Amino acid sequence: MEPNTRREFLQQAGLGAAVWAAGATTGQTNAQAAAGDPLTLAVIGPGGMGMNHTRLLSSRKDVRIAYVCDVDTTRLEAAGKEVATRSGTAPQLVRDMRQVFDDKSVDAVFIATPDHWHAPAAILALDAGKHVYVEKPCCHNIREGRAMVEAVRRSGKLLQVGTQSRSTAVVREAIERVRAGEIGEVLIAKAWNSQLRRAIGKTQPTAPPPQLDFDTWLGPAQPVPYRTNLLHGVWRWWYDFGCGDIGNDGVHDIDVAAWGLGVDTHPSTISCLGGKYFFDDDQQFPDTQYAVFEYPIAGRNAKKQFIFEQRIWSPYVQEGYENGAALYGTNGMLIIGHTVGWKLYGPRNKLIAEKTGEADLPAHHQNFFDCIRGTQQQLNASIQVGFLSASLVHLANIAARVGRVLKFDPQREQILDDDAANQLLGRKYREGHWAIPRTT
Repeated sequence: MEPNTRREFLQQAGLGAAVWAAGATTGQTNAQAAAGDPLTLAVIGPGGMGMNHTRLLSSRKDVRIAYVCDVDTTRLEAAGKEVATRSGTAPQLVRDMRQVFDDKSVDAVFIATPDHWHAPAAILALDAGKHVYVEKPCCHNIREGRAMVEAVRRSGKLLQVGTQSRSTAVVREAIERVRAGEIGEVLIAKAWNSQLRRAIGKTQPTAPPPQLDFDTWLGPAQPVPYRTNLLHGVWRWWYDFGCGDIGNDGVHDIDVAAWGLGVDTHPSTISCLGGKYFFDDDQQFPDTQYAVFEYPIAGRNAKKQFIFEQRIWSPYVQEGYENGAALYGTNGMLIIGHTVGWKLYGPRNKLIAEKTGEADLPAHHQNFFDCIRGTQQQLNASIQVGFLSASLVHLANIAARVGRVLKFDPQREQILDDDAANQLLGRKYREGHWAIPRTT
C-alpha cells in the first residue's frame, strides 16, 4: 500500500467523513490525564460484559476504578470484590449513578447497562464532564443516538462505543486491504447472525427480588411490572429495554460490514421481513430477520446495498462462519468471521490472503485511554461511527414491525410519509424522570 493511501485509511477508518467530523477527535483532556496520573474510572452496570470490563480495568496500573454502580446488590458486591482483589483497592459501591457524575475526580465512566439506559447515562455523564465508554448498541433508538452526538459536541468530551472489532488489528488490516482497492469497488456488504439462543419462556408479573432496585432499573422508561424473564440479560428481547439480537450480537458484524462498505451516512431505503418463526415465548423481537438497505452513491446514478440476515435458532455457518460479514467488490470479496479471522478472494475465487485472530477488547480500551491522554488523535469507534451502525439496527426493527418498505431522509433523520413508523424513531419516557435524555 502506498504511504498516502495508508494515511488516508487511518484518517477514514472510523467512518469519520467531514460531515461527521465534530466530536470524533480527542477534544478536551482532563488535567489529571494530561499529567500522566492514573485515570479515575467508574463502571456502571458490572454484569455480563460489564464484568469483563471490570476485570480488565482493575488489572491495569494506569487506571483506578473508584466506583462501581449497579441496582442489584448481589452483582454490585461481586464487582466490588473483583476490583479489590485485582487492584488492591476497594471501590465505592453505589446504586445511584448520579453519585458518580457528581464526583469531579472521575475522569471517565464505562456504561454496560441495559440498552434503554445507554443514552440517558452517557448524556448525563458527558454533561457532567466525564469521558464515556458505552456498550453497543450505543442507543436504544435513533432519536437518542442523535442526542448523544449532540452531547459529545457540546461537552467536548470523548465517547467510545464498545464495538471492539474497530480496534482489533486483524480486522483493521482486512479493512485496510479493502480500502486499498484489493477487491475493487465494494458495492454490496452483508452481515449475518446465526446461532442457537434459548427460549425465555412465558411468565406473569411478580414481585422483584429483594436485592434488586427495580424502579431504578426501569429508569426513564415507561414502568412495567417485574417478570422473571425480564432480567438479567433477558431484557434484550423486550421492545422497551433492548433491541433484539440484531442489536446484541448482530450489531458487531453490521458495524464491520458498514465500515467495509465505506458509507458515512444513513441509508435511504429500508426493507425488512422477520418474525417469530421458531420460538414460542415472550420475546418480542424477531428470531428470524432479513433486512436490505440501499445507499445512493453521491454524484452517480448508482447505489450501494447492505444486507443483514439473522436466525437465532440455526447455529450453522455461512461462508464458513456462524457470525460474520462479507464485502463484495468488483474484483473480489472479503469474508470476515466474528472474532475468528478473514479470507480475501480475488478473481476466479482465488484465495489471495487470510488471517486469524480474536476481537481485542484491551486494544479498544487502550485507544480510548490514549485519546483521553492525547497520545492518539482518533477514537476507533466514536459516537458518529456507533450511531450509524445502531441506526441500521433500529431501522431494520422498525421496518419489520410495521411490515413496510421505509423511505428515509438521512439528513433530517425522518421516515417519509409514514407517521406510524416515524413514531418508532423515538420512545415515550416516564413523565418527570431525572434521566430523560437532553436533546438540545
